[in-house]
Amino acid sequence: MNVRDAVEADADRLAALTGSPTDVMRNLIHDRTVRVADTDGTVEGFVSYDAENATVHVTQLEGDAELCETLLAEPTRFAAREGMTVELLAMEADDATQVAAERAAFERCGPGPRFDGTPTIKYRWEPGSETEAGTGTTA
Repeated sequence: MNVRDAVEADADRLAALTGSPTDVMRNLIHDRTVRVADTDGTVEGFVSYDAENATVHVTQLEGDAELCETLLAEPTRFAAREGMTVELLAMEADDATQVAAERAAFERCGPGPRFDGTPTIKYRWEPGSETEAGTGTTA
């Protein structure tokens, strides 16, 4: 698996992964930092994020739990370099994102806002809570 910056040509695949229109995904690629995970040229998942003030906000995360955990290393690595925290909202029914967040040393902070009536869970990562690659133990 290769993790790389998303390019405009990835918009169709990101749209297929999310059920969103291609132009929305194209705008996401232009407006946010977007990293994709691909295997043999096929995008399997992605993470998008942006930074504001002292917080990196994960705006989308797609993939299975293992892939999402790998992708979360991207915003946390950036945040660690910049001395920032990372925040992530997981849909209450999104077990893959919740498992990935917990494995990646994110702390559950309570409920987040509702999106279209669906509850979310807020997670937060602090510098210094990095995990050793794949072990889930504190470094």
